[in-house]
Amino acid sequence: MNTRRLLIDAGNTRLKWVVVEDEQWRAQGHCEYADWSGLNAELRVATVCHIASVTHAEREQALAALLDAAQIKPTWLRAEAAYGDLINMYQDPAQLGVDRWMGLIAARRRTREPVLVVSVGTAMTVDALSADGRFLGGIIVPGVALMRQALQQGTARVPDASGIWQAFPRNTADAVESGITAALCGAILQQRARLAESAQRMPQCLLTGGDAGRLLPHLTVTVEPVPALVLEGIDCVAREGLSR
Repeated sequence: MNTRRLLIDAGNTRLKWVVVEDEQWRAQGHCEYADWSGLNAELRVATVCHIASVTHAEREQALAALLDAAQIKPTWLRAEAAYGDLINMYQDPAQLGVDRWMGLIAARRRTREPVLVVSVGTAMTVDALSADGRFLGGIIVPGVALMRQALQQGTARVPDASGIWQAFPRNTADAVESGITAALCGAILQQRARLAESAQRMPQCLLTGGDAGRLLPHLTVTVEPVPALVLEGIDCVAREGLSR
């Protein structure tokens, strides 16, 4: 008997989901937390649901209530010390964001090479995974919107206006946009160099997250865009959980 699965990635800014039927990804979408209608249209009784959430408790409670009304009892995923041959080297494995853990699980399923997993969202995370499956650690930096907000709040004359990237910006809005892009790309390149030194070869680089497209044209190294990487990881856990 086929099991209908609903996989949910509840991020800081928005919620993404995919419906799996006949072991194929079917309906897929995203929504802001102010409007649940898109997700609500996909809810069915007897659906198996797995959630990876890093959003606020109030939003989690609202999501739980929505699922409960549809008689769906979700499994809330958490980071673990290990998953298969993937080893979580965080000092406290449970402290790792579950979205990052799901991304690492998906990356491990994609390649056995050293790989850098970059997620560009509200914050940007850059995580290093060794060829033998050890999550070595990663960095967290403010994302595009948070960097812009910090400049606007912390300085007197940064305008609340969108700029465009320029190699040599000649107005403040463009200087802010170009600086944010340079900072985020620089963090990726630095971690890539560190992982390459550790692995003694160049790692692959997977790029995901809502603002990944902003950085893609400006990265000077080869990266593979994987928009649904976290959902891929959730799918791995859901499939393998059902087979046990």
